[in-house]
Amino acid sequence: MTLDVVNEQNEKVDSLELSDEVFGGRVATGLIWESVVHEQACRRRGTHATKTRGLVSGTGSKPWRQKGTGRARVGEIRNPLWRTGGTVFGPQPRSYSYRLPRKVALGALRAAVSQKLGDDAVIVLAAFTIGEPKTRLAVDLLDGLGVSSKALLIDIRPNENLRRAASNLPGVRVLPSGRVTARDVIDARHVVVTKAAAEHLAKVVSR
Repeated sequence: MTLDVVNEQNEKVDSLELSDEVFGGRVATGLIWESVVHEQACRRRGTHATKTRGLVSGTGSKPWRQKGTGRARVGEIRNPLWRTGGTVFGPQPRSYSYRLPRKVALGALRAAVSQKLGDDAVIVLAAFTIGEPKTRLAVDLLDGLGVSSKALLIDIRPNENLRRAASNLPGVRVLPSGRVTARDVIDARHVVVTKAAAEHLAKVVSR
């Protein structure tokens, strides 16, 4: 598989060879699903909480005597059977995160990149040359590459000027190649990656 490497004016300046054995096979959509569900679960705040009978306000004394009143027996007004009582087995703060096997995460990333390659949604750039954190420079870059919707910009290492320049653009994310996940790739309509970052990703997912 050969991809064109372009400059910021969308002119071909080089080429990049990718292994068909890594990116040319069937897309494992099941792995992508597992990876996305895992990341969504890890992002859940889990701050939901309900009050049990020990947390709701009210006295703990018996409202009336056990026998002789003709009414049902009750021990306290915080009884869960009452309207103002506590909640039984309600949600409590907890973490929804869990461990995803490393091979599953790498397989999902490989599948997501393969799907974008099959959709011709990957643009390999020689390098990001934004020297100032200005939104206008990021807009000119994306316009020159023909990117007008949700995009993921990937560099080999954190690029602060690029990140700040694109921070005001809705739907545009900037990530280093070492932090890209399958959810990041599959959520973008266009993936703009530098040649060095593409080579790094290809090396990582082929392990």
